[in-house]
Amino acid sequence: MATTTIEHDALFEELRLYTVRDVMVLTGLGKTAVFELLRSGRLRSVREGRARRIPAAAIREYMSLLTKEAEGNVGRAA
Repeated sequence: MATTTIEHDALFEELRLYTVRDVMVLTGLGKTAVFELLRSGRLRSVREGRARRIPAAAIREYMSLLTKEAEGNVGRAA
């Protein structure tokens, strides 16, 4: 069975690897903040030679973590 263009695009997006600069643009975070997230393990990455790349799934996982943390802080004093 052939895949549709939509299915193909979704699969391509799932397999995409982003650069640190891409993640900066997507999240609005600075370079130092992104590298700190990578260092701490809150944002996963892979390396290919000297290049560091962040899988699309890792970005989604990080955003989900932020949402869960925010939900846990509802009603707490700042």
